[in-house]
Amino acid sequence: MKKGLVMEGGAMRGIFTCGVIDVLLENGIEFDSAVGVSAGATFGINFKSKQIGRPLRYNKIYCNDKRYCSVRSLVKTGDLYNVPFCYGTLPYELDVWDGKTFYDNPMDFFCVATDINTGEAVYHKCDNRDYTKDGIDIRWIRASASMPMFARPVEIDGGLYLDGGMADSIPLRFMENQKCDRILVIETQPADYVKKPQKYMGLVKLKMGKYPEMVKVMRDRHLMYNQEKAYVSHKEHQGEVFVIRPSVAPNINPTEKNPDELQRVYDMGRVEATKSLEKLKQYLAQ
Repeated sequence: MKKGLVMEGGAMRGIFTCGVIDVLLENGIEFDSAVGVSAGATFGINFKSKQIGRPLRYNKIYCNDKRYCSVRSLVKTGDLYNVPFCYGTLPYELDVWDGKTFYDNPMDFFCVATDINTGEAVYHKCDNRDYTKDGIDIRWIRASASMPMFARPVEIDGGLYLDGGMADSIPLRFMENQKCDRILVIETQPADYVKKPQKYMGLVKLKMGKYPEMVKVMRDRHLMYNQEKAYVSHKEHQGEVFVIRPSVAPNINPTEKNPDELQRVYDMGRVEATKSLEKLKQYLAQ
């Protein structure tokens, strides 16, 4: 039996996922393979590095720090989340990410990015042990979470990549292709959530016009997302996957600056994971 973990993104809705994975870590629940998208990648790496509480902690501490996320950074650099601070100073100096534990952990970890020239999802296996500031895997994690319009494309080996959630928001099919027969999906929206079309396609075309395939992906993202939600729900009702999701909408700002709000959504994740814990153990043990 091979066990897989799928972690949806959703900007600061990802703090819900942090609450879930901390409960999993506290209860010794392990997987053979995991995939994270966007915030599901940036926060999800802490599951493999076994750092309980880390993403909640640093987000609460630095959410109001202009070095972390600010309009000033967006105007000056093209990145709302300041790259040198978020992917350098913070994880390597201020709240250190345990790269050694991450790479020593035998669980496979994948992150999803979108190739902006093709509009296709790219699944990168993070197995490069060079976990310095310029490590290739850190760039893939950054690419996975680089929101179009609010971040520059990330160049890796001649390719250009942005947020993986644009092309594959809930990569259950990818995890099934990894031959996992017991899969936990962590969603960050309630079961009845339906994504609506992108409101600002005029601005998207203006800024992203030289990448027509990416424009198409962003135009049609709501269709892809709703299809993936339906697929997860179908598999859940068939008893083939286990899903932990919010029972009500988290209703948190994508760039939340209130530490109490971050704690609230994290606690939502802990509550839902704790409620599901015994059933999840039974499912994984079948």
